[in-house]
Amino acid sequence: MSTAETRPTGISMDNGSGNVYRVPWTLASASNNWSASEDTALMVIWFPSSVEVARDSRLHGSKVLTAANERCVTPVMVSLENEILRKRYHVAPGEQVVLLAASDGSEVQRITPNAEGMLESRVVEKALQAEINRREKEMSGLLDIAQKRVKAGDQTVAADLQKVWALRCMFPNLGKKAAKALKKLGVEVSATDLAHLGADTLADADVGNAHPAVERLLTRGLDAELAGNYRVAEGFYREACENDPADTTALRYLGELYRHQTGEWDKAGRTFRQILMQPSDKIARAVALHGLGKMTIHAGSYTAGLRLFEQSIATYPLPITYRNLAVYWFSEGQQEKAAGFMRKALALDPNDAYNQIFAAVYLAASRHKEEAIKVAQANASVLEASYNLAAIWTQVGDQAKAMEYLRRHFTEYERYSAVRSMEMKEAREDYMFANLHRDPEFLALTELARSAYLIGAEWCTPDQLSNQPVVPVRMPGATGPN
Repeated sequence: MSTAETRPTGISMDNGSGNVYRVPWTLASASNNWSASEDTALMVIWFPSSVEVARDSRLHGSKVLTAANERCVTPVMVSLENEILRKRYHVAPGEQVVLLAASDGSEVQRITPNAEGMLESRVVEKALQAEINRREKEMSGLLDIAQKRVKAGDQTVAADLQKVWALRCMFPNLGKKAAKALKKLGVEVSATDLAHLGADTLADADVGNAHPAVERLLTRGLDAELAGNYRVAEGFYREACENDPADTTALRYLGELYRHQTGEWDKAGRTFRQILMQPSDKIARAVALHGLGKMTIHAGSYTAGLRLFEQSIATYPLPITYRNLAVYWFSEGQQEKAAGFMRKALALDPNDAYNQIFAAVYLAASRHKEEAIKVAQANASVLEASYNLAAIWTQVGDQAKAMEYLRRHFTEYERYSAVRSMEMKEAREDYMFANLHRDPEFLALTELARSAYLIGAEWCTPDQLSNQPVVPVRMPGATGPN
């Protein structure tokens, strides 16, 4: 079954902000025992005053808050029903407040609405920037003194350097310097932890918005991508990445363009690995893990791909990853498990048209045909969902309509042969189209079907092969074009 996305980034951007950034808020609901993770250095705790405020706030699309998440600032949104946290922080029902809190939960600063009752995102951003700058100044001063003591041969300064190293996630470049000073004292730090701080030349994530051009470039790139002008979009995304190499949102857009739109999986793989090998926000990391998982499964390494999906969900739950887990387990014959992941995808964004279409495929397969047909008819114009609309129609027994939507998918939606050939291969192995697999019209439509390959550590698509010795692989079940 396909999981093609209506949005090229693999996540919903409908956050009421009109922004290309999406803050990875963690929901502290009344039913979960939420607590800060080990790497949390600072928290932004948001108490919305209503469901509407929580849905429409510009706090969902803040570039500053997204960049801060790269530096271990955890954004937490408290549900209206969570009385425990509201009582702990003295937030009355119907009151909107944002708190800055230390990793132990102690309150650092409280931001309240203005005279008009509006809680402005720029005020939250400025408060966060000031607190990060204050901490950085403190740690930088401690490091400067410690480095001078190291030069003087003082062997007792290791404890101060360890304090700076412990905050490496918030201040990666200070952490790198502390690691070098510790090495002079004969104290080795974890090579893996050091590597994940990125190259020595990489700046810390831009919480001060010193690169305002990046947001404009990403907006223009996304507009071009949604219009199908993929090479134009690539140009804007690449320029954004060059403008600020530390911005993993820019890398995420570029990697997904290569994976989903142009099919250049060698470039996608390298871009996703870059995200994972430098400080990154949770959404960028989750998208990278999902993308690597998709490509790994396409290349025939099913268990490895599944593990990457699971790592993606553990990092940050995205509807696309839940949908692909549903597809994976459906192809393995575990329909109840698959349906559970489908429901989780729908729960994350129940109003999203693509989530509804995806769920309707399961409705059709489980003999709830009338409900599935209503969804298909209501979303007939969604070009990006043509593959799944075809799956609905074939499950309800209308093969002519299924062929109509498959043809639309392959000839109107997909524009690159590398992607088209792999998706044709998927359709030929997709359980949902089993009743078409011997149909002459279907076979003719999918005659360019080809597999993807993994050569060493590099992914590639059939049209990227250059006399490479490869062995075609057969997938046991399709995981969809996305």
